[in-house]
Amino acid sequence: MTRTFRDAFAAFRRAPSLTLLSVAMIGLSLFAIGLFAVVAHNVRIVLDTVEARVQVVAYLRDDAPADAVELALSEIRAYPEVLEADYISREHALQIAQEELPEFRTLFAELDVNPLPASIEVRLRPGQRSPEIVGDIAARIGAYPFVEEVQYGREWVDKVYLLRRIAGAAAVVIGGAFATVAIVIIGAAIRLAIFARRDEIEIMRLVGATDGYIRRPFLVEGLVAGLLGAALALGLTFGTYRIIFNSVFQVEWVPDTWVATGLAAGGILGMIASGLAVRRHLRDL
Repeated sequence: MTRTFRDAFAAFRRAPSLTLLSVAMIGLSLFAIGLFAVVAHNVRIVLDTVEARVQVVAYLRDDAPADAVELALSEIRAYPEVLEADYISREHALQIAQEELPEFRTLFAELDVNPLPASIEVRLRPGQRSPEIVGDIAARIGAYPFVEEVQYGREWVDKVYLLRRIAGAAAVVIGGAFATVAIVIIGAAIRLAIFARRDEIEIMRLVGATDGYIRRPFLVEGLVAGLLGAALALGLTFGTYRIIFNSVFQVEWVPDTWVATGLAAGGILGMIASGLAVRRHLRDL
């Protein structure tokens, strides 16, 4: 194993320009994936923020008994899908309307009778906001006899989940395409290195070296080149992120787990591409 690492790093020293070219090609290919990851992460944040606003609002009859409403609140809060359930009195509803709709404040002040009904506002837990779950909660709350109407913006909820499905499908397709291109570019870079050392490989075969013995240094080279390329891609991605953050609009950086996964993926892709390239070359000898 020590000899394997020594041979791999000796190859780096013999052809530093070729090594730098391989690292640059790997870094640029993974840079595209990094940019896509930043975009995908921020799209997910936006969708999560919009989804968090999903709530069920039950408007109550004017003659709703206070004890029945309190009992219903306790039952609704016990639903496993429910995060919070609050009672909004008619007076509180009017106050909220005056604060959120200042253009109608004068109109509200001139009214002799408060036209707004009392309501129960229900917010759901993360992961429990699909159209089916929201519709089921709305139906269960609407079954109370003192509930006059239940609203939850069904069309809006459907559109949010349609966008989420589209974003998920796009992430799989585009991310897969970028990954495929990265593998092809990495493989081409590694094949250049193998082609430059074809005489050395043939000599090793002539003296009786096994395919595994020949392949191991190239696997290490691919691993190191992949890690260096991933580090370069990380630097380029972070630099682009800071430029956008400071000059255009605020975006969120990807989670640390994504960064670690990206670095590991670079090393693994480099090693796999190197293994496939040297295997093909050995087969052709």
